[in-house]
Amino acid sequence: MEAEWTERGAAAPKLQFAPFCSALEAGFWHQLTQKKLNLFRLDQSPKIIRGYYCNGDPVGLPTRLTLEFSAFDVDGATPARCSAASGTLYNTNTLEAFRTTDKRALLDKAANEIWSTIQSGAVLEDSSVLNKFILLTFADLKKYHFYYWFCFPALCFLEGVRLEQEPVSLERSFSAKQILSLQTAYDDLCVSSGMTAVPHFLLKYTEESVEVAPLKDLNSFCTGLKKITVGVYDPCTLPQHPGWPLRNLLILLAKQWGSQLDVLQVLCFRDSTLQGSRSIRHSIIFRVKLPDLSASAVCPKSVGWEKNAKGAMGPRSVNLSECMDPKRLAESSVDLNLKLMRWRLVPSLDLDKVVSTRCLLLGAGTLGCNVARTLMGWGVRHITFVDNAKISYSNPVRQPLYEFEDCLSGGKAKALATVDRLKKIFPGVIAEGYNMSIPMPGHPVNFSELTMAQARQDVYQPSSESYQHLFCSCFTVFIVRLQMLYCDAFLLLLCYKHAFGSFSGASLFSNIPGHRLGCYFCNDVVAPGDSTRDRTLDQQCTVSRPGLAMIAGALAVELMVSILQHSEGGYAVASSSDDRMNEPPTSLGLVPHQIRGFLSRFDNVLPASLAFDKCTACSPIVLDNYERDGFQFLAEVFNSSHSFLEDLTGLTLLHQETQAAEVRLFITPCVLIYTFRPEPEVIVPSL
Repeated sequence: MEAEWTERGAAAPKLQFAPFCSALEAGFWHQLTQKKLNLFRLDQSPKIIRGYYCNGDPVGLPTRLTLEFSAFDVDGATPARCSAASGTLYNTNTLEAFRTTDKRALLDKAANEIWSTIQSGAVLEDSSVLNKFILLTFADLKKYHFYYWFCFPALCFLEGVRLEQEPVSLERSFSAKQILSLQTAYDDLCVSSGMTAVPHFLLKYTEESVEVAPLKDLNSFCTGLKKITVGVYDPCTLPQHPGWPLRNLLILLAKQWGSQLDVLQVLCFRDSTLQGSRSIRHSIIFRVKLPDLSASAVCPKSVGWEKNAKGAMGPRSVNLSECMDPKRLAESSVDLNLKLMRWRLVPSLDLDKVVSTRCLLLGAGTLGCNVARTLMGWGVRHITFVDNAKISYSNPVRQPLYEFEDCLSGGKAKALATVDRLKKIFPGVIAEGYNMSIPMPGHPVNFSELTMAQARQDVYQPSSESYQHLFCSCFTVFIVRLQMLYCDAFLLLLCYKHAFGSFSGASLFSNIPGHRLGCYFCNDVVAPGDSTRDRTLDQQCTVSRPGLAMIAGALAVELMVSILQHSEGGYAVASSSDDRMNEPPTSLGLVPHQIRGFLSRFDNVLPASLAFDKCTACSPIVLDNYERDGFQFLAEVFNSSHSFLEDLTGLTLLHQETQAAEVRLFITPCVLIYTFRPEPEVIVPSL
């Protein structure tokens, strides 16, 4: 290769390295603030911190060294497939001290420490010391304005490192069998070393297999030192250049074995996972000629201070005044968890639509509590509860928003207690609670002027018109479309997506558009009534397997989010079980009408049904009467007999016609029996 460059009239090129770029998360600055206020105070002595870098970033991203909230936990776990890096924090008390600190002296001190471990051979036991870094900071805690300057000390060769062979991708040098063998061998080395990623290692290979070993085994692992292959866990994404961690490794090799090496082959090990598939094929491999430093006793020249955003040598700064408040930091962390899904899993996810959704929960019991927690997990900020019950001693173990203390002195009101608990869990939530009863048909209500005024206040404060989604999770429910005129999702031990607008009485049960879907009561042929009258205790309580509420609550919220991601929203065509193998209509999958689960066999089905024109909850005649007469219509429903809604919607007439048809069907077989098995003594009654 050198002869080829000579024939071209050009000198052999020198190896160039991609420098580290600092990546400090907001959590690190929050931790530094707490340490400064409660522990460091005026202490400016150096502190040991810990960062990490990974080698699986997409092409084009800089070579990052990350510091997060766990940086001060030097013995903490390193994220999977990341290599740890130890550093020293110098936190000054004033901005002037930050500016006047001798940066050259700090760099020389760190370089000498690295050089000392190389000379003594201690670095072979733990090569991560080659990746030391320095962080110089000043924290203005009044304004939450932070100044910082990173340094990544690297020892330099006087005349650089000459390339003997240009970098090529691993898939061009190794066969598929060798690549797989390398990946397996490296994973085994990480396990045996007890590390998430081994920063430097030795390598030897044949056409059939690849073996790796730690640096300390060089003399026993390599049969000859004329040519060896080393690997470095490389965070760089550039196809023609290695990352910064290789620099000090080359100094180590030149010092320890420079007089014996003719050519050094270097593998920049890069390990990424894309769409669930892991690959190391984009790793690069090349050969270099190392200068001989075996006789050198003086520490080589060092570099490493990071350039600022303008590309000049200078510090950086960050203003976190708007997000360093713990409540705001909690909000940013909640949003971060959701935004990470868009990086790889669901790039088209519209989080703004989810977060801005306003949800009304009718019922704050077992289902309501689990629905609320899942809504918060999705970042929903506006949640309103309606309930009239108090917390009993049996509630806390099944309803996660309550504790034992909430049951004392007769119990707190559920609607109000849930609001307090949600705000303790996440201060950024905008929660409201209304301690309000919902009457049922057949339960007389005195509609006096005082009652009417209170009813209007109760109904229109948490009006369903103010909410995009309504969840009904109460066991005893009155369902006239009063609070369900604008709902998408509905929950009553199964998950339901309700219809929008009007419907037509078609007979097809597949590909049903959203405006023709039935509600929960469209499948009932009786009007809703008093669900507690003449029932035993187990029939009055929500008796189910304990895990059912968590499953149903989660499915209901996931159904809501899927609806929000559909371009047609609630008007979307209902998905069914037959669509499971088809292309999903949203980035999150199907948008079913119903999700009916069976815990006995751990199975779900996705049925769909049309709206019923005689439904006692959503039929046109019920909606028209309510919109026209308002509370007068409700008074008739509450104070009339159980059959009022059935008479209004035509269910009574349907029952009578059904009974008449059953009588005719019963008489017809009697005539057939008489015809085929005549008995003279039997007289058939006249019809």
